Amino acid sequence: MSTTVDKYIDPSQLERALLNAFEFEPTGGQKRLFHAFSRFALSDKARCALLLRGYAGTGKTTCVSVLVNVIEQLGIRYVLLAPTGRAARVLANYSGRSAGTIHRHIYYSKQMRTGEGVFELKENELSDTLFIVDEASMIGHAKNEPFNDLLDDLISHVYSGDGCKLMLIGDTAQLPPVGSSESPALQMDTLKSQYYLNIAEVELSEVIRQQEGSGILANATALRELINGKETKLPTLVTASFSDVKRIESDLQDFLENAYSAYGKDDMIVITRSNKRANLFNQQIRQRILWLEEEINAGDRMMVLQNNYYWLKAAEFTAGFIANGDTLEIKRVLRFEDREPFRFCKAIVKMPDYPDMPEFETILLCNTIWDNYASLPLEQRQALARLIAEDYPDITDGRLLKKAVKNDPYYNALQVKFSYAITCHKAQGGQWPCVFVDQGYVTDEMAGIELNRWFYTAFTRAQEKLFLVGFEDQFFES
Repeated sequence: MSTTVDKYIDPSQLERALLNAFEFEPTGGQKRLFHAFSRFALSDKARCALLLRGYAGTGKTTCVSVLVNVIEQLGIRYVLLAPTGRAARVLANYSGRSAGTIHRHIYYSKQMRTGEGVFELKENELSDTLFIVDEASMIGHAKNEPFNDLLDDLISHVYSGDGCKLMLIGDTAQLPPVGSSESPALQMDTLKSQYYLNIAEVELSEVIRQQEGSGILANATALRELINGKETKLPTLVTASFSDVKRIESDLQDFLENAYSAYGKDDMIVITRSNKRANLFNQQIRQRILWLEEEINAGDRMMVLQNNYYWLKAAEFTAGFIANGDTLEIKRVLRFEDREPFRFCKAIVKMPDYPDMPEFETILLCNTIWDNYASLPLEQRQALARLIAEDYPDITDGRLLKKAVKNDPYYNALQVKFSYAITCHKAQGGQWPCVFVDQGYVTDEMAGIELNRWFYTAFTRAQEKLFLVGFEDQFFES
């Protein structure tokens, strides 16, 4: 990250540098972006911000890569952030620069007298720095203990630094945060009125010529038009004239076997509509495709279901916690342990979305692997607490006993599921070369913006190949 800005540069020079660095003939929207970004990046206004909304196929990632490359050459400071580890890795890949998670950058962990860890908002020690945040559609207001409102905290952190600015990048056609009908971080009026930002907005909606001929993009664009038009009908999908989109009407196993052979475990995913369907796919993939016969095998990929603050301490590569949606690679299974009605697995794991992070030993809670809940239900959590409390018969003080349970490694076992098949919200922010999308249970009554956003988000996770699994005839032209 460069630190010395050429004091003679002006917005027109920056705009010309951006256009010269862009390898293609820019669309109207891309020209507007370079114009607006040049004024934003060099503005002296307080609480200056830029909102970039870009749909699939409009060259958003290419533009951002150019922006980052040019401002680095000119010595303009910047920080690249995203809501999740996987989204940060995608941002790092297409920008060619280091990127981190919002949580890791803006929070620090602190130990209380009770022994519990809490997370507090950092003061921004940077100055004159651009904070470029991708996948902003995922940033919401919902409080996720022990954190507060993520959007509030992000904005507070950025503008606590002298002369710092914020650029939010996202796609309004994607799924909003869970429990929200819209993505607040992509709403111009919200950002102006609630946060008093001097903000400009640019929307990329023109599909770039290089993307023409992509079936993934053609179907995503049709879905986006339904979403923008607030249409309440089921989408009409097209596969016949494209080589990168295929409807599977025969045995799925052959397609999965070929995909795993061609792409491997890390470059393909199955996206489905429920945890129950994901469990079924995960079971079949492990048994019939990967031939994994043990309960958990070395090499298995798993996903964390709930934030966990026990296993990691704050360091360069982590904010001190493992986040809901983080992925694990099982390096070695040490042993299983039954403590009825719960089952645990001690294992050595690695977090592939954080390549600098070393392997570490942890405990996995096996009960969550095959149930159909998004995480351990409250009554089972309470039962686990009662079980762990039995390990401390000498502690009679209720407050001290509660503290001991909360700091017990078994109580803090990671809640996990296999991640060969996941729900769409879990997939959001990630990209894979090969994606299988399972239609699942859909009725005419479910037609509308929410369903179309689900399909749009799922389809646009695919970079090279998209397979449509179990889609009924009503989704295709007769």
